[in-house]
Amino acid sequence: MLNKLQNEWRGTIIFWIMIAMLLSLFVSRAALSVCTGVFVVISLSFYNPTGQFRQFIASPLLWGLSLLFFLPLLSGLWSNDKHEWFEIMKIKLPFLLLPFAFAAPFQLQKERWERLAYFFILLVFSGTAWSMVVYLQNANVFNAGYLQANSIVTPLENDRIRFSLLVSLAALLAGRMALQKKKFAYLRLTLLVWFAVFLHILSVRTGLLAFYIMLFAGGVFLLYSKSGFRKGLLLLFLLLLMPFVAYYSLPSFQNRVKFFVYEYDFFKHAAYVPASNDAVRVASWKTGTILLKKNIVAGVGFGDIAAEMDNAYEIVYPGIKKTDKILPANEWLMYGLGCGIAGLLIFTFVSLLPFFIKTREAFLWKLSAVVFAFSFFVDVGLEVQFGVFIYLFVTLWWWKWLTAKNI
Repeated sequence: MLNKLQNEWRGTIIFWIMIAMLLSLFVSRAALSVCTGVFVVISLSFYNPTGQFRQFIASPLLWGLSLLFFLPLLSGLWSNDKHEWFEIMKIKLPFLLLPFAFAAPFQLQKERWERLAYFFILLVFSGTAWSMVVYLQNANVFNAGYLQANSIVTPLENDRIRFSLLVSLAALLAGRMALQKKKFAYLRLTLLVWFAVFLHILSVRTGLLAFYIMLFAGGVFLLYSKSGFRKGLLLLFLLLLMPFVAYYSLPSFQNRVKFFVYEYDFFKHAAYVPASNDAVRVASWKTGTILLKKNIVAGVGFGDIAAEMDNAYEIVYPGIKKTDKILPANEWLMYGLGCGIAGLLIFTFVSLLPFFIKTREAFLWKLSAVVFAFSFFVDVGLEVQFGVFIYLFVTLWWWKWLTAKNI
C-alpha cells in the first residue's frame, strides 16, 4: 500500500513522462519510442506487476486494445514474408505495452490532468503556427498545389492526416475547457476558432470531416440540454455556414473543393487515375475488398498483405503505377486481410468498446471514439507509428482521466 508521499512523487514522474511523450511526438520517431519505453518501464518498476496484470485483465478496454497486437502476432503463423511481418509487429507493439502500462494504479491530480490537456493544446497550436508561417511564405505556390492533390507542410514529418486529427482533437479539448472553465474562456474559444480556420486552410478531409462530425454532435447535444438550445442552433448554423465562408475566403480550401469535384466522377465509378488521392484510395478499397472475399476465412497474414495487394492490383487495375499501389485505406480491410473473418469481427469489437465504457464525461469520451472510428474507415493510421501512438495515447489518457475517482 503506497503512502501519500509515495503516490505524489510517483505521480509527478508519471506526469512529466507523459509530457515528454507528447513533446517527442513533435520531435522525432526515435524520441517517441524512447519516451514510450521509459513510460512502460516506470509503470512496471513503480507498482506491483502482478496487481497491474489483474487490473489489465479486469479492464475490457485494456485487453481489448491488446487484441490489435495479438491478431497480427498470430497471423505470423501463415505469413510467408517474415521480414515484413516483423516490421509490422514493431509498429503494433504499443498495443501490448501501453494498455498494460496504463493498467498501473497511478492517478494524477485534477490540476495535472488539466495541465496535460493544456500542454497538448499548446503543442498542437505551436504546430499549426509553424505550418502557417511556412504556408504564408509561399502561399501562391501552396494554393496552386491544392489543384494537384498537394497540401501545406505540417509537423509529424509532414504526416498531414495524423496532424489534422490532432488538430481536431485539440479543438475538441479547447471547446470542452471553454465550457467548463469560465476564467479565460474567450482565450480557449479563440484557440478553437484558430483550429477551425487552420483545418480549412490545411483542407485534409480526414481531420476536417472529423471536426464537422464533432460540431454536429455538439450542436445536437446542446439542443437537447437544459439551457443550451440556442447555443446548439448557433453551432449547427455555423456548421452549415463555415464551408461557404471558407470557399470564398480561403484559396487553399477552394482549390481543394475544385480538385474534389474534378475527382468525383472517378471516385464514384472506382476508376483509377494516376497520382490522384481519392481515386487511388477508392482503387485500394475495391482491390482490398476483392482480395478479402477470396481470403475471408483466415486472411493472407499481415506479413503478406502488401505483396498480395500488389498482385491483386495487376488484375483489378492493369498497368497501375507502382507508387499508387497502396495498402487498402481502411482498417477493417487491413485486419480482415490479415486474419479473415476473425480480424473483421475483433476489430469491430475493439472499435465499439469505448461506447460501453462509463466515464464522467460521456459526450467527450464517446465523441473521441467516433472521430477515431471515422478515421479508420478512410485511412490506415494503425499501420504507422504516429497513428498507433495518437490513437492509443489519447484513448488511454482520456480513459484514465475521465474514470478517475478522486477528482
